[in-house]
Amino acid sequence: MPHLSTSLTELAARVAELEAEREMTLRLAQTDSLTGLVNRGAFTGSLCERLEAAKAAGTSVALFIIDLDRFKNLNDTLGHHAGDILLAELGQRLRDEAAPHEMAARLGGDEFALITEDADPAARADKLVALLGQPQTIYGRAVTSGGSVGVAVFPRDTDNAADLQRFADQALYRAKSAGGRRWSSFDEDLREEGIRRRTLEDDLRRAIPAGEIVPWFQPIVDSMTGRTVGVEVLARWNHPERGLVSPIHFVPMAEELGLIRAIDEAIFEAACARTAPWVADGLIEVVSCNVSPRDLLDPSFSRKLIGRLAKTDLPATALTVEITETFLLQDLGLARRHIERLAAKGVNVALDDFGTGYSNLRALMRLPIQTVKLDRSLIDDVGRDARVSKLVASMLHAARSLGVRIIAEGVEHEAQALFLRSAGCDRMQGYFFARPMDGDAMEAILRETEIPERLAATG
Repeated sequence: MPHLSTSLTELAARVAELEAEREMTLRLAQTDSLTGLVNRGAFTGSLCERLEAAKAAGTSVALFIIDLDRFKNLNDTLGHHAGDILLAELGQRLRDEAAPHEMAARLGGDEFALITEDADPAARADKLVALLGQPQTIYGRAVTSGGSVGVAVFPRDTDNAADLQRFADQALYRAKSAGGRRWSSFDEDLREEGIRRRTLEDDLRRAIPAGEIVPWFQPIVDSMTGRTVGVEVLARWNHPERGLVSPIHFVPMAEELGLIRAIDEAIFEAACARTAPWVADGLIEVVSCNVSPRDLLDPSFSRKLIGRLAKTDLPATALTVEITETFLLQDLGLARRHIERLAAKGVNVALDDFGTGYSNLRALMRLPIQTVKLDRSLIDDVGRDARVSKLVASMLHAARSLGVRIIAEGVEHEAQALFLRSAGCDRMQGYFFARPMDGDAMEAILRETEIPERLAATG
């Protein structure tokens, strides 16, 4: 019997040890390693449980979604380790400041959450914003990141956990859009905005196969003669109820929904079909199309584009593909492969947004880029600000010395146009010459009236 008693004691001890290990493993699986707060998975489960309990008790639950302001800037200037120090400190502050009935969590990155019950949401949000605004010393420097807070309340705003998180996120986005270092609460305005957005998303998915996304065109003129020598292709949405929708309202949404590639392909095919007769009749020389950075990061992008172009009547030598300078910095090797493949087929490649802070003259020397487009932010003050004018003139000189054609976009005033012509800019586009227009209007101008040769008239 003593032997049996010892065995049972050892077994019980082993069971207790295994149970402790299981609890430790479970706790670690539910904890964010950097801050010690519960992680997203544990937070989601707890939120659902708290809503069920509140529903049974007839109480309220407030959810606060917290996001640091300018956190990326901190990482860029002081490094990611400094960012981790700040996140860990914020986690400690949230844990120390949270009441016993509250739960603080790190959802990922610089996003946190707090769940509280039967509290005054406004007063609690004020305290959180103040907490986020407290300075912290990192590497001997006082750092104050600040943060924004979005608030949604059960059952006032919704009766389920998924919508509560979504509504708090919407409120957070509004706070950050207003400048940050503040809080915002979900309300009927945000509810209506959310309904409008979901409706617009559904409409956008339907619009692409329905042919509602159509190409518009902005003339590109010769600087010396004012004659239209090309067009830039732009996307517009002919919504059956809302009318014409600007790309600033649907392109970011299309990128979020993964629809931008389908839009690019539809616009490309429609634009080629519309402009091929203009090129064949000698009305224009160039059709310029923008390419999204996401497409450019696809290793097969240039092959696919060449394949789509071959199915149209537009000559390869009439097509210009516009890529951004920032793409060259992202992946110069992939950019080279795309550019060389397109150039081998006769397709012209233009460097868009040239001069926005990443001007890479070395890339112009090493890559077969035939055209650069000066960004409109540089054009705004040419002819009026002597320093900007000198900068633009030097850029024009450098590009011209490399045998690269220069196009200035965003030309809106006569003084800009006259300066750019005198400085040697080859081509221009902008409201001074013509606004973007649909295909019928563009063709009418090309075939009948032509854009007034404003430079000739003013020169």
